[in-house]
Amino acid sequence: MMWSWLARKALNRWGRRYGYDVSYIHALLSASPRGFRRFSRIMAVAGHSDGVPAEALYAAKLVAAISEDCGPCTEVVVRMAQEAGVDDDQISAVLERRFEDMTATAALAARFAEGIVAHDPAADECRDAVRSRWGDEGVATLALAIAIGRVFPMLKAGMGFARECRPVEIGNRRVPVTRRAA
Repeated sequence: MMWSWLARKALNRWGRRYGYDVSYIHALLSASPRGFRRFSRIMAVAGHSDGVPAEALYAAKLVAAISEDCGPCTEVVVRMAQEAGVDDDQISAVLERRFEDMTATAALAARFAEGIVAHDPAADECRDAVRSRWGDEGVATLALAIAIGRVFPMLKAGMGFARECRPVEIGNRRVPVTRRAA
């Protein structure tokens, strides 16, 4: 079908743009065209960024990706953050959980995301702080970023393609990724 061809072409272009292997999404398209069509709505939601600065949005997305991923999905979020103008030092600080080196904006979003992915009741306090700073729209945007940030690595694993672990690179430097202790 023509739409399938167009979808594959768009996926390949996106994959080249970010240096990301989209084979698992191609596999979804082949196995379940209807499922892919529905999933494509989620891919559109991934671009939602209303009401929060890029630094906060990508801090939340990075924490969410780290919670489910061992490299490639996190690395694509790093590339998107760089494209959005987020400073490499801030990205590294989020990856390494160095809250003292994050701006207040990045730290708030990272703490909120960590609390949500860990199901930590302390996330309520962070949510209140997010709401105070960016309103209900900011809460909604970060909640979507966290949820969507976990979807891609989980789909990749579910489709049997999460077999590659590699360090995350920022520029020419390998940055260790530090997960929150369970």
